Amino acid sequence: MRLTSFTDYGLRALMRIASDPSRGFSTAELADEFGLSRHHLAKIVQRLAQGGIVTTRRGGGGGAMLAVPAETLRLGAVVRLLEEGSAGLVDCLTPGAPACTVDGHCGLKSRLHRAEAAFMAELDRSTLADIALHPLEEVRS
Repeated sequence: MRLTSFTDYGLRALMRIASDPSRGFSTAELADEFGLSRHHLAKIVQRLAQGGIVTTRRGGGGGAMLAVPAETLRLGAVVRLLEEGSAGLVDCLTPGAPACTVDGHCGLKSRLHRAEAAFMAELDRSTLADIALHPLEEVRS
């Protein structure tokens, strides 16, 4: 399995936000820490906010904060949200993809579907709290 960079960066941002859930993190701060485009990260944070994972506030003291406790946020739920609309493992697993030429005779599709389900089930066993980064103060010390 390969996740999109959109999901990778979203998980990284959430790992940092979970390190200090009482404060807001600006997209500029997160983008600088991870060497990402601010514009791209703003789109990711927007998707996370639309999905109810973070809340955002503009202005001084604003930024992105967790909308739910990190201990209750399953990684599978985050990945499903961020991967929404992305291509499947193979074309035949992508919703709305053209019909497969070997559909009905293929033994691969069901196996890939089960592998994808197992991958997501593994992510569902972990929470954001399990992967939160150390607070920035500890990193800089």
